[in-house]
Amino acid sequence: MNRILECVPNFSEGRNLAVIKEITHVIESVEGIKLLDVDPGKATNRTVVTFAGSPEQVVEAAFRAIKKAAEVIDMRSHTGEHPRFGATDVCPLVPISGITMEETAEYARQLAKRVGEELEIPVYCYEFSAFSEERKSLANCRYGEYEGLKDRMESEHWKPDFGPSAWSEKVAKSGASAIGARNFLVAYNVNLNTTSVRRANSIAFDVREAGRILREGDPVTGKIITGENGEPVRIPGTLKKVRAIGWFIEEYGIAQISMNLTDISVTPVHVAFDEVCEKARQRGIRVTGSELIGLIPLQAMLDAGKYFLRKQERSTGISDEEIIKIAVKSLGLNELAPFDPQKKIIEYVLAENTGKKLISKNLKEFVEETASESPAPGGGSISAYVGALGAALGTMVANLSAHKRGWDSRWEEFSAWAEKGKFYHTQLLKCVDEDTDAFNRIMEAFGLPKNTESEKAARKEAIQSATKNAIDIPLKVMQLSFDSMEILAAMAESGNPNSVSDAGVGAHCACTAVKGAFLNVMINLSGYSDTTFVAETREKASEILELSIRKEAEILRIVMEKIG
Repeated sequence: MNRILECVPNFSEGRNLAVIKEITHVIESVEGIKLLDVDPGKATNRTVVTFAGSPEQVVEAAFRAIKKAAEVIDMRSHTGEHPRFGATDVCPLVPISGITMEETAEYARQLAKRVGEELEIPVYCYEFSAFSEERKSLANCRYGEYEGLKDRMESEHWKPDFGPSAWSEKVAKSGASAIGARNFLVAYNVNLNTTSVRRANSIAFDVREAGRILREGDPVTGKIITGENGEPVRIPGTLKKVRAIGWFIEEYGIAQISMNLTDISVTPVHVAFDEVCEKARQRGIRVTGSELIGLIPLQAMLDAGKYFLRKQERSTGISDEEIIKIAVKSLGLNELAPFDPQKKIIEYVLAENTGKKLISKNLKEFVEETASESPAPGGGSISAYVGALGAALGTMVANLSAHKRGWDSRWEEFSAWAEKGKFYHTQLLKCVDEDTDAFNRIMEAFGLPKNTESEKAARKEAIQSATKNAIDIPLKVMQLSFDSMEILAAMAESGNPNSVSDAGVGAHCACTAVKGAFLNVMINLSGYSDTTFVAETREKASEILELSIRKEAEILRIVMEKIG
């Protein structure tokens, strides 16, 4: 899985589009960065920018943006409705895929350290990258805003985590920045079959974490009940990490529950949707659909689709496309406007050049590309593809078994097998392109210049590195294909008896993949100089080959016994 970070910096300029463009230009100057959104606000005099890429790319782009903002924005003359204390007021990093929050927090601290030391901008680390509990809150770090920054940063208690703690002309111009790591925030609206804002607000108060204020008698007009501290007593809502309000959308002629899901690991989209449905039902109102504002991580959509499939007692070991389709239908995301996963799911928006990948070709194109005079794709890619087909057959038998009439009580058992099968055929499909890429790396290494001694040394090192990669990929294909035979064996033994022959064909495919990948491992080992690695890898590959042949025979024995 690709490691993807999102960054959502807020810059204290929302009126001068030329200044905003200067900042976004340096963000886009970093190779691999995808600029997802630029949202300027005149009243707030603030622009929210969203971009994403690999962690290293994102950190570099954020640094350049903060540097440019300090050059083109002067906080001494800034005014706006939104709280702020710096040219780059806040710069959160958000983990999207392939990276943990702990890792994201460390990247945020690295960025903060670099900004403080190289740019001499005071930096406060907040949320998951905060060094103390008190500084986790952005509001605490930004208290007093720009006007109170001088006294605050020069106090011992609120000394910045990085950068200068003394006021200067440079700090006066740039202000301070809050840099942190936070969870992905989803802006999500649920549509109601009413035009009543009051009723929509009642549902919003039912579900949002802050709940509603407790009153005597009438819940709307009654006297507010206060606690011992003099603050109003609140009845909490049912959903944690959710902010919500009801409003009327004239464009659509309906009321909505507008929600910010501030931590979808605590309250994901599908849980929020179902809870609003239930609270609306209790008030005689019906949810008709929902609306996602902005982008959403792929995993959130997959979690939603699987949630609704499990409620139906259906297998979750199906393609991502089908799971997403279930999520879109179940959440009613198409009600107000077409929901295009390619434009709404972050990972899909970031994906580029997919048309060049072998696995994006249809069957005819793939065969013809293989048959062409080009040496790649070759046996390695074909082995990976045959392995993917084998694992896919096992997945198919599991899915058919999960839905077999009379086996309803066993759907979870077979769904789990289907999930395993999906993992293997997905990973093996990736190896199709990885093997061709490995071959191309070798060709590129051989094409490097060799005029000087240093060039010869660099070329030799590049060839060895590329060769090792060309060994590792087919070895991975061998292991994945062999491991997938566990599913095929289980399906032959206990799966849908009408599909037992499919399990047998899958076993043939898996073993063929192992045998084919073995040949690629061996031919590439002949060009690698590390004799210890060569010996160990040859032994490991031979062991996987022998075990696979035995496993294939075992599965075919079961299949033939059942076929009779």
